[in-house]
Amino acid sequence: MRKTEFAFWTFLMMAGLAGVTTVLNVTNGQSANSPNAELYRQLDLFGDVFERVRSDYVEKPDDQMLIETAINGMLTALDPHSSYLSPKNFKDMQVQTRGEFGGLGIEVTMENGVIKVVSPIDDTPAFKAGILANDLITHLDNEQISGLTLEQAVEKMRGPVNTPISLTIVRKGREEPFDIKVTRDVIRINPVKARAEDDVAYIKVSTFNEQTHAALVKSMDAMKKEIGPKLRGYLIDLRNNPGGLLDQAIAVSDDFLDRGAIVLTKGRNNEETQRSQARPGDTAEGKPIVVLINGGSASASEIVAGALQDHKRATIIGTRSFGKGSVQTIIPLGANGAIRLTTARYYTPSNRSIQAKGIDPDIVVEQELPDDLKSKLATEKPRGEASLRGHLRNPDGAEDGAEGENKEEQKEESGSLAYVPKEPEKDTQLQYALRFLRGTATEATVAKPAAGNSSSAPAASSDKPASPVPN
Repeated sequence: MRKTEFAFWTFLMMAGLAGVTTVLNVTNGQSANSPNAELYRQLDLFGDVFERVRSDYVEKPDDQMLIETAINGMLTALDPHSSYLSPKNFKDMQVQTRGEFGGLGIEVTMENGVIKVVSPIDDTPAFKAGILANDLITHLDNEQISGLTLEQAVEKMRGPVNTPISLTIVRKGREEPFDIKVTRDVIRINPVKARAEDDVAYIKVSTFNEQTHAALVKSMDAMKKEIGPKLRGYLIDLRNNPGGLLDQAIAVSDDFLDRGAIVLTKGRNNEETQRSQARPGDTAEGKPIVVLINGGSASASEIVAGALQDHKRATIIGTRSFGKGSVQTIIPLGANGAIRLTTARYYTPSNRSIQAKGIDPDIVVEQELPDDLKSKLATEKPRGEASLRGHLRNPDGAEDGAEGENKEEQKEESGSLAYVPKEPEKDTQLQYALRFLRGTATEATVAKPAAGNSSSAPAASSDKPASPVPN
């Protein structure tokens, strides 16, 4: 492909993404005064660099890789959440948002070069075949796992429904490895888990995929039956929930609201503003609601927390959320994958943007840390949207009398501690929320009222360990 042809193709692609409709009337022979003349000069520069890399780089480069990384560089330069999705990454993203795929039904992690089973999922092929927690998988269809990444091994275990795979298992208490044959089936990732905490329904929402709203309603119905007339209220745990689908966040918010706005999304132009409204009907039937958030609660989680907070339908407890107040649209590119492009900001019903600010809880409760984490986190700063390089600025802008980015950076602050202990009895935030719902919380607790965007949230954030991968 000649440089001018490549440059013109690139312009066509960029113009299509920008919504330009007059591109077919533009030629490379336009005058220097044309509005697009400078754009063409820049595209010629890109073509020059591309051809020089192809001809002079010390090793023969992969043309596809060069183009894909150039596209991704253009998108990631916009903000931290816009990116190019290769065909494989696009497929993986679709699996994640659908919440179902062809697989075995085990959560796994990597340990010493082999796959370790964290747990089999109930009523899945792996569970029925007798795979147990802590089993080590060394071979897949007689091929060694050694040398594969966790993602590569998971990809091999997933596959079309009704196809078999043989797993070689090493199990404690058995001297020799043995094989288990498992037939793949449709595996659904359950984004909602619920349990009764005596007279309180505890509901953990881990992500917002296509199954979330339905799973939440089902869990709430189950809790109503299990707890019965003594049910005091609902504890919705959104801690470390990174978000997901906007329509699911709207549906979950609607489950608890009878009327009013849920979220506003505002694009570049005023006519692109959209408002989502709640419909009559409260699944919680007016029972009190507490929502738990922390520095790992982002995007769709913040939409739910912000909507329920603005309508005073729930009390928000925990620490400041991540602060991702932007909407990404997935734009398919046929066989070439897709792009994830930031197309709007979202606002809570009271018209406040949480971009690079986060949701401040009504009651701040800082999670107590184990001793081994205290020293590590003492010197670390919060990790939130405001700390991401190239993040979108909060549209509210700096306060009067301030100048430059320094003031903007002072105003923007998001993120907080993201540590949640596995043991409920050690979970400070959970235990306080339960006492709050039961009316037994006292001033002697670590709770304190939230005030605006103050720095009352913790000044440190932990790195979450790698989550088990379902397959």
